[in-house]
Amino acid sequence: MADIDGMLGWIPSWFIGLGLVAGAILVALFVYRVAARLLNRAFGTRLPLLSVFIERTAGPAQMALCLAAVALVLPFAPLDDMIRTPLTRLFVVAFIALVGWISIRIVDMSAARYLQNFRDVTENFIARKHVTQVRVFKRVTDTIIVVITVSTALMTFDSVRQYGVSLFASAGAAGIIVGLAARPLLSNLIAGLQIAITQPIRIEDAVIIENEWGWVEDIASTYVVIRLWDWRRMVVPLSYFIEKPFQNWTRDTASLIGVIALHVDYRADVPRIRSWLEQAVKQSKLWDGKVVNLQVIDADSHTIELRALVSARNAPQSWDLRCEIREELVAFIRDEMPEALPRTRAILIPSGDDDTDFLRRPVSPQEMQARVHS
Repeated sequence: MADIDGMLGWIPSWFIGLGLVAGAILVALFVYRVAARLLNRAFGTRLPLLSVFIERTAGPAQMALCLAAVALVLPFAPLDDMIRTPLTRLFVVAFIALVGWISIRIVDMSAARYLQNFRDVTENFIARKHVTQVRVFKRVTDTIIVVITVSTALMTFDSVRQYGVSLFASAGAAGIIVGLAARPLLSNLIAGLQIAITQPIRIEDAVIIENEWGWVEDIASTYVVIRLWDWRRMVVPLSYFIEKPFQNWTRDTASLIGVIALHVDYRADVPRIRSWLEQAVKQSKLWDGKVVNLQVIDADSHTIELRALVSARNAPQSWDLRCEIREELVAFIRDEMPEALPRTRAILIPSGDDDTDFLRRPVSPQEMQARVHS
């Protein structure tokens, strides 16, 4: 033993201590890999959720084992206070980060597990409601956990403890400055909670915002991503949906009524067009079987305006149905009812001495027709 002490006497004590810490970390990582592999082989086929849990908690679990191993060997390491104190401080900060990490993992896994029951969010109103609430609450909770974790870690250092305290509560001039700087972030976080509770928008809602039409693709902790009809993405702060008006086409249901406007001549047979419209809409796979109607809504000096109403299950199908019926309606009028096509009429007055008398005195329709054909 004395020979061994003599041989190791030339090695600095701090190097031996760090070697013990590094060895403890390596042993902890080895133990984790062996335990995870044994658990997957023994229960992976019977309990698939266990494999998912091990995979998603790999980082926190490895860190927890490393911290436990370091805590066991640190008292036996021949280290002086100049090295032991920073290591202890690092151990405490790592433990705080581990708690925050595990908390975020638990929130994420709980949300993912809950959302497995709501996969179809296109047609399912209840699914869109739950998906929106869970995603917003999860991201707000993650943000709160991160803020608490960082502030707690900062409070362990005397030199920056005031910054950690300022994250918990604003106090004095510095707190006011921090509060003003964080006002947009806080307003969006509060707006996110309001949206999760009141739900003016949900995932996959069809909305019109800033004269752009699209779907709500994602609701983050501070912003909303709108997938526009041409695949562009519009990023909007959450507070926008609380402070400004916008259109939500799928607030209560995804079904929509589409409008088709068409100008035709006064000689158009409106009942015949209405009958054809009903038959054409019933043959379309895009129609939801609820609304089909045709009305004369306006008339000017040249044409009358027809408005056709057709309903569909959602916004994309409503657009496609309108385009389909409009195309077929134009083809029907062109081929089957050419007299209904809009036209411009002109009165041809023959030259002669009686032109002035013709313009001044009342003219019967029969005389007008005779003069036009003459």
